[in-house]
Amino acid sequence: MSLHWQWATLDALSAREWHEVGMLRQAVFIVEQRCAFPDLDELDLNSLHLLGRNDAGELWAYLRLVPPGGKYDTPSIGRVVTASAARGSGAGRALMLEGMAEHQRRYPGQPNTIGGQAYLNAFYESLGFETISEVYLEDDIEHYHMRWTPPA
Repeated sequence: MSLHWQWATLDALSAREWHEVGMLRQAVFIVEQRCAFPDLDELDLNSLHLLGRNDAGELWAYLRLVPPGGKYDTPSIGRVVTASAARGSGAGRALMLEGMAEHQRRYPGQPNTIGGQAYLNAFYESLGFETISEVYLEDDIEHYHMRWTPPA
């Protein structure tokens, strides 16, 4: 399984590409997780968006890289999502590794803070993130604040 990566600002994405992103985020965050919350937000405007497509061109993975001062005082990877068809293929790990590599290119030496869903805590820890908070509820889902510091 290989994914083809596309990094873009919101303004650089076509209407069709942004629609695909919205549909994937909606399918997972709102429908699958049964969580009614405003998924699209002001952080999308200034974030860098990563789209991962399979060989057939289907959107299988997405995340956004929020600049410092957006959600946290550090850069932040967020809205990490994989299509149900991609799960178990390594797409989530590949997505995060690509996001972390871009973080290092854009923000060398700066940590990255995330609000990770509690059930994914071990996954994020396997990527080098450290839990820095007690569990908290966001949209009725347990989360932890986590931080990753790139190697020097």
